Amino acid sequence: MTSQLNVDTIVDKAGSGGTNVKIANTSVTVAEGGSATTTTVQGLTKVGINFNGEGTVAIRDSFNVSSLDDDGTGEYGINFTNNMGNNNYFPSGMAEGDGKVVINDSAYSTHVSTSALNIDCKTGGSFVDREVVCTTIDGDLA
Repeated sequence: MTSQLNVDTIVDKAGSGGTNVKIANTSVTVAEGGSATTTTVQGLTKVGINFNGEGTVAIRDSFNVSSLDDDGTGEYGINFTNNMGNNNYFPSGMAEGDGKVVINDSAYSTHVSTSALNIDCKTGGSFVDREVVCTTIDGDLA
């Protein structure tokens, strides 16, 4: 017989209302259709940032980002609070307008590290600053 737990609220042992829920990195989540599963920890975004890339570059909102570098027109460095486990993570991004967020494909290894990701915004091959730039990273934390 399987067990089922139905609760409205989970609180810490002290009863203060705070919650620290820990799950093992082998825990799985069942997909909406019920037939597929994914490892819960691997399926979570590890880094996320939304920033203004024009004028004075500024972070609007972020997750696991310690700082942002303005490395020149259309070039930015995202520095992580907690390192990734290796350089084989999965970055994706977007910029407003016709800007494309890219990792310089001719020098991938110099743009990706466990502690930072350098991204470029380009239009037609030219570097451009954009008002809205967003990037997320999936993969394993160190």
